[in-house]
Amino acid sequence: MHPFRHAQATPDKAAVINAESGETLSYAELDRASNRAAHLYRAHGLRPGDRVAILMENTVDYYGLVWGAQRSGLLFVAISTKLTAPEVDYILEDSGARLLVFSAGLAGGQADVAKLVHGADEGDVERVEAALAMQDSSPIAHESAGYQMLYSSGTTGRPKGVKLPAPADPAIDAPTALAMLASGFFGLGPDSIYLSSAPLYHAAPLSWTMTVQKLGGTIVLMRKFDAEAALAAIERYACNSGQFVPTHFVRMLKLPEDARTKYDVSSMQVAIHAAAPCPVPVKRAMIEWWGPVLDEYYAGTEGNGFTALKAAEWLAHPGSVGRAIGEAKLHICDEDGNDLPPRAEGMVFFESARQFEYHNDPEKTADSRNARGFSTLGDVGWVDDEGYLYLTDRKSFMIISGGVNIYPQEIENHLVTHPKVADVAVVGAPDDEMGEAVVAVIQPAPGVVGDDALAAELIAHCRAALSGVKTPRRVEFMAELPRHDTGKLYKRLIRDKFWGKENRIG
Repeated sequence: MHPFRHAQATPDKAAVINAESGETLSYAELDRASNRAAHLYRAHGLRPGDRVAILMENTVDYYGLVWGAQRSGLLFVAISTKLTAPEVDYILEDSGARLLVFSAGLAGGQADVAKLVHGADEGDVERVEAALAMQDSSPIAHESAGYQMLYSSGTTGRPKGVKLPAPADPAIDAPTALAMLASGFFGLGPDSIYLSSAPLYHAAPLSWTMTVQKLGGTIVLMRKFDAEAALAAIERYACNSGQFVPTHFVRMLKLPEDARTKYDVSSMQVAIHAAAPCPVPVKRAMIEWWGPVLDEYYAGTEGNGFTALKAAEWLAHPGSVGRAIGEAKLHICDEDGNDLPPRAEGMVFFESARQFEYHNDPEKTADSRNARGFSTLGDVGWVDDEGYLYLTDRKSFMIISGGVNIYPQEIENHLVTHPKVADVAVVGAPDDEMGEAVVAVIQPAPGVVGDDALAAELIAHCRAALSGVKTPRRVEFMAELPRHDTGKLYKRLIRDKFWGKENRIG
């Protein structure tokens, strides 16, 4: 399916609603907006295979721009609004974008690219709203399917542009694997009222909300995540589905009891979560609160493989991120690329005919493959006897202390359950004796003072449940940990402070 089909069948149905203001874009309005965007791109000389970049905050207007690119055969490059001007310029230049549409105040600096501004005047840059108003609202000639080319969030280094294979079928309404998965496994469809609280420049929110629109559902779009505001939006719009990350769950669970219980969330039928494994106590608490509606998946922007499981399966396999579904086959491999048996820890690989590449970076592309041609996202994990995958951590975050490999995720999952902890990152710091020492960097809960007494309390909390080698040697405090709006932690920036490295991308 495709939004233009729903514009024909249910023209007045809401395609997207602004959660805060209630501003609504119907399917008929979305279809007209995307047609105008397609004509605008053509007027700027963009042809199938060209790139258009979008650097915008969450707004209902975002969808007309990306659907206009999709029906024009363009690659749309969604750029993080949190990047600096040089970082934006890097992506513009690396991607080869020929046009940038940006929210006022967010443009890059020196990149030689045509620009349109959204939302407010900015110098002599043309307003995209005015430019669109002058375009035809009927379809362009020779429509063909475009697709996203997104850049990784840069949590471990310079962002990588993920270039996926072009769609096999150029028809703009050709079925996609994600749409079939969303409807078949997660039960999304035309009756879905889907809460999206993360920024649209990230792969999962953009891909999944566009997929819900392919299926004819309604998106309730938050400007940004706020724990209590998310609960209020679920109640106000009777949201029955949505996507979250574990950090969102932690923040909702740590709301005051009166704030947690004042909103009716009984409409939720499927709360899809991903981005990182959810700590077992956190997910159990959410299931006790919302019911067995938390369905989980593991995948990446690269689209090389997918695992998933329903809440009921997770209760039987706590901590798992699911079994492989779809055509890709899951492998756990040793350093030589050999398959490991169940419960043996190794690198997580997928065997798939679907290939990806990192744009302009053949070395990174090669590093993502093993000798057998399997690809990896860089994660470490193991499978149980039934094929359920458990992630240990990212290989790049591993701490080697006294010759012992330590994965921070287990330590972080334990610390974040402490009532005085709002957020946590565990990193390795230089140590003359052990090579690296385990350090916990803590964001205290509101009203809690980060001092020596709290540090001692948290170390004792770890010592009671974890082995000595995993117990942090010291605890440090930060007012706020550097998290991406999607919930991903910029752990590299924290780690680099201990190693004397400059905090920059690259």
